[in-house]
Amino acid sequence: MTTVTLEGLLVCRDADDAALVAELLPTHIALTRAEAGCLSFVVVATDDPLVWSVSERFSDPASFRSHQARVASSEWGAATASIERRYVVTGLDD
Repeated sequence: MTTVTLEGLLVCRDADDAALVAELLPTHIALTRAEAGCLSFVVVATDDPLVWSVSERFSDPASFRSHQARVASSEWGAATASIERRYVVTGLDD
């Protein structure tokens, strides 16, 4: 099995976006860490108040894709859909 990793940045447009991320992030982290196949999930603020560092690791492509599907239909996914993501994903068979 291939481990899937995602590394990158969540880049907010303004302080309102950053406040939304800060408000919704604890629930998003808890739900993600409880998912089958989640090996690690870390999202932390950087020195730039509009930028968050994101690091995810899932046990296999199926669990990563399941996570992505859950997020797309979640409150987090809907509320943060317009926030820029600069992610690099490795371990997916394209």
